[in-house]
Amino acid sequence: MVKKLTKHGNSLALVIDRPILDLLKIDVETPLEISTDGQRLIVAPAAPSARREKFDAAQQWAHKRYGKAFKRLAE
Repeated sequence: MVKKLTKHGNSLALVIDRPILDLLKIDVETPLEISTDGQRLIVAPAAPSARREKFDAAQQWAHKRYGKAFKRLAE
């Protein structure tokens, strides 16, 4: 597939077709890692960092244990 860049403000954008996004399970919330091998541009879903995984696990634990208290505080 050959694509052209499109102007987006002062930058250029590459529009990725829906079938490719679906195949790679990429949506608007997916962080992407962009790299190059010197000849090609490589765009791939970013692997979650160990720090992020620990944070998410701690957040789930806190919500499970203290979710009702958080909700009462928010009201």
